[in-house]
Amino acid sequence: MVWPIAEVARMSGVTARTLRHYDGIGLLPPAGTGSNGHRCYGEGELLRLQQILVLRALGLGLPEIGRILASQVDEVEALRGHHRRLLAERDRIDALAGTVSRTIAELEESRKDGGPMTAINRPENLFEGVRPAQIQESLRDFPELAGDIDRHTSAMSGAQIEAGHRERTAQMIRLAELLAAGVPADAGQAQAEIEAQHRALTGLRAVSAEEYRAIGRSCVENEQWRAAYEAIAPGLAAYQRDAIEAYVTTRLT
Repeated sequence: MVWPIAEVARMSGVTARTLRHYDGIGLLPPAGTGSNGHRCYGEGELLRLQQILVLRALGLGLPEIGRILASQVDEVEALRGHHRRLLAERDRIDALAGTVSRTIAELEESRKDGGPMTAINRPENLFEGVRPAQIQESLRDFPELAGDIDRHTSAMSGAQIEAGHRERTAQMIRLAELLAAGVPADAGQAQAEIEAQHRALTGLRAVSAEEYRAIGRSCVENEQWRAAYEAIAPGLAAYQRDAIEAYVTTRLT
């Protein structure tokens, strides 16, 4: 049995554009091409795609995934290895959940005492649990941007991807500190953080004012984004949205 590319995209949550990219770099060739010229995939390809997505969820770059898949001899043994990695990832996420829980407790305690909210957690791995595959899923409303990010990260090592992730986390924490200090979203310090985020985006592709405004709204409307922001500090998702709105109004229009 074979499935057309559109059906595989629907089942897996991977865009057709990304599947074509995987084919183009030799990571996931299709089983064949239909009479309409569209790629189609069999069970073997679906299993391979599952492995790709598992390894992506574990933070590996596409070149490294390609090397792992190329060296596989036994499919079942390979899946056992992936399973061990997933169990380790589960343990790490459990630890991360404990870190976030402590942060919430510290913030609540500081509020109760009427003191400044200075207890925002600063460990570098505060949001290590948000992996590239989850980021791609959170970008489902921006498929072109998701594709550009995927192509950009495909040439990066796991260490480079992790470093980029840590910087994004640090940006979120800096915004949370501004929010806690009562700095308005349209003030210079907050706008400087948003400008840095905008530069990072435009380094991948041109982003229109309206698209950037829509990305800002997604910080509140997209469940995954909102949960990530709110776990750091209540109200942070709306603060990021408002800061982007102010940036678009004053700098991009």
